Parts: sequence; C-alpha cells; structure tokens
Amino acid sequence: QVQLVESGGGLVQAGGSLRLSCAASKRTFGSYAMGWFRQAPGKEREFVAAISKTNINTYYADSVKGRFTISRDNTKNTVYLQMNSLKPEDTAVYYCAAATLIAAVKEYEYNYWGQGTQVTVSS
Repeated sequence: QVQLVESGGGLVQAGGSLRLSCAASKRTFGSYAMGWFRQAPGKEREFVAAISKTNINTYYADSVKGRFTISRDNTKNTVYLQMNSLKPEDTAVYYCAAATLIAAVKEYEYNYWGQGTQVTVSS
C-alpha cells in the first residue's frame, strides 16, 4: 500500500507559476511510475504528466507540453509538477498517482491515488 499526499496548490493569476509536490509513504518509491492527473468541475479526470520509475522518460498531455515539467526525487520519495504560464483552463483538482508499471499514462494503469490539491488560476 502506498499513501500519497499532494501539496502546493493554491490561487494564482494567469501567467503565474506553481509547484505541486506529492510525497509517498513507501520507501520503495523508486519502484513506481508516477503521474499527475487533474479534474475540472463538471469534467472527467484527465492525464497531465507522467514519469517512469527509471526517471528517464517523461510524458505530457498536449495541453500542458512546454509549460509543465514533471520530476522526481527518489531520495525524498517525492514527485513534483512545476507549472508555468498557467491559464484559467488549468483550474482543477490535481491528483498524484502511483503505478507498479515501468511507465503509465492511462488512468486505469495507476494503483494508488492521493486526495488531490486544488489549483485555481484567475484571469
């Protein structure tokens, strides 16, 4: 069982930046692919970014490519999502997730989920 706790959400103006963090409880954090998803009001949860367990490969949704960066620090059991040039359409609850696969970009591939952190971007 892996417990995931997100932090770093908040209110920011359009064009601003936020960095989300997700701390994992497991010392075997390096055995999991990690991902970020988001869910806006009235919409389904969607993929944002993912990083392989090897820390070699990263994947991004087209809507965030070039603006968001996912990274991980296995010594701290933490995955990050640096979000720059934020837009009002980035407003959502952001979820961190862990998968036992080498890499994962589909929601159903993830085994463990955090509780989410709210990101609100004002225009």
